[in-house]
Amino acid sequence: MFKKLNSTQLNTIVSPDLAILLLRIGTVCLVLTHGIPKLIKIITGDFTFGDPLGLGPTVSLLLATFAEVICAIFVLIGFWTRLATIPLIFTFIVIVFIVYAGDPFGDKELPLLFLISFLTLFLTGSGKYSIDEISLPST
Repeated sequence: MFKKLNSTQLNTIVSPDLAILLLRIGTVCLVLTHGIPKLIKIITGDFTFGDPLGLGPTVSLLLATFAEVICAIFVLIGFWTRLATIPLIFTFIVIVFIVYAGDPFGDKELPLLFLISFLTLFLTGSGKYSIDEISLPST
């Protein structure tokens, strides 16, 4: 048993696809806790928001909401996963390196963790348990 726990092989204990599914579900559920309040702001007509890129608060809010809700749901279900992670990666790069640029490292930990998670999902793809896997013909 210890040999399996200490193994560097990807498939000795659990399928890598199951690990990717867990990463997708966990990360997206946490990101949605930030995206849904933004969506509610839009629905209620409140467009006050930061403007880190100089696009205007409304555009910034719409782009962040698109990434944190629509793209996050695509990642959750594994639909166009790599494509859907690009706006999320961009959003968290802006948060870490522009919004929190002068803040202590502790304030950047959560967005950095989201950034690393979405970068990992971009590199791995959605895995076997996804709509991408169902809709793509196997080679």
